Amino acid sequence: MEKLKCVVPERLKRRVEESHIDDLPSLSSSLLQLFLSLPQFHQLISELAAEPSTQAGLCGKNEGAALDLKQKGNQCYSSGDHSQALRCYSQLQALRLAPIDAHHSGKNLVATLYLNRASLFHKMGLPMESLRDCSRALEISPCYPKVWYRRGKVNATLGNYEDSVHDLSVAKDMEPSIGGKKQIERELDMLARHHEKTTAKPASQKSVEIPDVPSEIKLQCVKTPDKGRGMVSQFDIPQASLIHAEEPYAVVILKHCRETHCHYCLNELPADTIPCISCSLPLYCSQHCQVQAGGPIHIPDTMVGSNFKPTLECIPEHKHECQGVHWPAILPSDVVLAGRVVVKTMEQKGQFTDVPNLSETLGLCESYSKMSPESKLELHIYSIVLLFCLHHSFSSELSINGDSASQIVILLSQIRVNSIAVVRMRSNTNDSYDQQDWFQNFSFGEAEAASSVEQVRVGQALYKAASLFNHSCLPNIHAYFMSRTLLLRTTEFVSGGCALELSYGPQVGQWDCKDRLRFLEEEYFFRCWCCGCSEVNESDLVISGFCCVNPNCSGVVLDNLVANCEKQKPKVPETISNKSHLQVHELNDIDIKKVAQISLDQTQSSFHVDSGYCLKCGSYCNFASRSKEVKKAWTDFRRLQDSIASKDTCSTNLPGALRSLGLLRSILHAYNKGIAEAEDILAKAFCFIGDFEPARDHCKASIEILEKLYGPNHIAIGYELAKLASIQLALGDCTAVYNINRLSAIFSTYYGPHAGIIFPYLLVLERERSRIIQ
Repeated sequence: MEKLKCVVPERLKRRVEESHIDDLPSLSSSLLQLFLSLPQFHQLISELAAEPSTQAGLCGKNEGAALDLKQKGNQCYSSGDHSQALRCYSQLQALRLAPIDAHHSGKNLVATLYLNRASLFHKMGLPMESLRDCSRALEISPCYPKVWYRRGKVNATLGNYEDSVHDLSVAKDMEPSIGGKKQIERELDMLARHHEKTTAKPASQKSVEIPDVPSEIKLQCVKTPDKGRGMVSQFDIPQASLIHAEEPYAVVILKHCRETHCHYCLNELPADTIPCISCSLPLYCSQHCQVQAGGPIHIPDTMVGSNFKPTLECIPEHKHECQGVHWPAILPSDVVLAGRVVVKTMEQKGQFTDVPNLSETLGLCESYSKMSPESKLELHIYSIVLLFCLHHSFSSELSINGDSASQIVILLSQIRVNSIAVVRMRSNTNDSYDQQDWFQNFSFGEAEAASSVEQVRVGQALYKAASLFNHSCLPNIHAYFMSRTLLLRTTEFVSGGCALELSYGPQVGQWDCKDRLRFLEEEYFFRCWCCGCSEVNESDLVISGFCCVNPNCSGVVLDNLVANCEKQKPKVPETISNKSHLQVHELNDIDIKKVAQISLDQTQSSFHVDSGYCLKCGSYCNFASRSKEVKKAWTDFRRLQDSIASKDTCSTNLPGALRSLGLLRSILHAYNKGIAEAEDILAKAFCFIGDFEPARDHCKASIEILEKLYGPNHIAIGYELAKLASIQLALGDCTAVYNINRLSAIFSTYYGPHAGIIFPYLLVLERERSRIIQ
């Protein structure tokens, strides 16, 4: 793309720089004519969208490569290297690369790979995964005796006596050799002798349902002068109410998650992944997701001519990408998402010659006019490239003209500000709860007792209705995901007529105001005037502030950047409403007078800030020398973090980190988030060496600071309480019951009945609480 940028003449770049929405058709036509005259453009399109038979096949099938990986996997299996064998069969793409019609040694190659992986799973103690792979192999090759035999053995392991007898009997009938038949007969006799009347059936896999559908909540779209369209409640809504649930209009997996998450539902992939049968890019967690995504499926020979058609609940979003072409793997995720939106819209309208007016279809706001010249040019280039790719892959009738290209430019600008990152919650503690008693890990001093919960971005999606909810850095609704479904839940009581607002990024207490404002302007092209950013609030003053040089003063000292940001807050235009919620939203734990008494006049109508001076007593602080000391102190904490990450002993680094904590506490304000982070690192380190008492104390100290920044009932406090309760349980400390109750209440507010599904360790903690109470 950089090469195409470089060949655009300056006069066209100036047109792009000065362009507005009305100029797009003409401008797109000029750029299109330019690119059509460039050989390098045609070469790019050929590499991205050519038929797989004419190229090396980045996303196409490759029988030779699949056979090589199969052989390597077999060698690893024979040598006992099961993890590497699994990588060869699935993660290193043997199954992804094998064509569905390829045969080797008289057997279907894909069926053989499923059989080999099933044998491996059985050996690894994963019978359910093995059973599913056997069934997949039989769908492709119903007359494959080894698969029937393997499935019979797996069913025997699972206690499914009748199924096992059936499968082994079919295997015996199909087995061509006399010796093989006798071996299966002996196994049937042994199975009959050991059979018990009670049989265990494999656990059915149930899809997660949403038990509290928001059927009674009445929401209304309104328009305000400061924020445009937004959603409000017509009636009062209690805290923790599910107000909205929505499937995406279109969604795409992010590149860094292609090997770890299902390309349709975006959940973590199981060991027995399913690839697309026509291209080597997607991986799915189940056949259901494979069918829903819309890639071709294999119809067994026994069903050919039976008018079999899979049931689709949506327009297949992968179908137009499923030809082995390169562009879905190469182009950025937001461009691939735009392609899915265009195709879905055209499918719905039933016309495939021109890109329709997507603004009318989606009703989303655009950000084109607010973008930088560099970003505008990038959007134009990607729109033309995507248009050609869709022409090759989706519909050769699709017109390639300035109007269609300009519609994609608008769509890309809409995606930039309206798409939502689909996230999954990840914690080190999540990894072991299925295999072993989670709490026992902590009893033996595992470092995971103080592990952090983090949000991992796995996908990018457009939700038409959810895009109407406006932003606030002090939100009153919380977004989370169950599979692809977006759910919105109130985090506080919301009165009728009150704006329902969620956070687009960092909230108050996570970053200071200047960083939040910069992030929102760069990512979403608006200046935030929510109450968290337009009014002086305690968290923004102390989160990165220094303490007063007077040891008896609790005031805060701000650096120049923070001070300048705070000076702008009272100068809000009169047309802008400072209150994003009708009810006053306040953090209760810090009184602003305690940290900035002299900076407020008697009516609190103005705020006076001088960087370097205490906002309570006026004492001067030498920032230069203090900043150097803070930077030096953090060197010790980075060393300690590296020791924990590398699983090395951290005892040698602990004394230095403890001394540096004392230094930070003497320089930074008592509520500075840096101190909370340092306390958290120390808690992890003491957990790592199995010394839980100081770990508990440091964890408590971190939580005390974070409660000042977030308030006591924020979801971030829930994550921290999970760490503290785990440490207290390891110590046999009965006060863990109180903290488990607190975190359960917080999680229920933010995630409702889904809390235990999203955070499995919560169920373990609640079980331990019940045990202690009893």
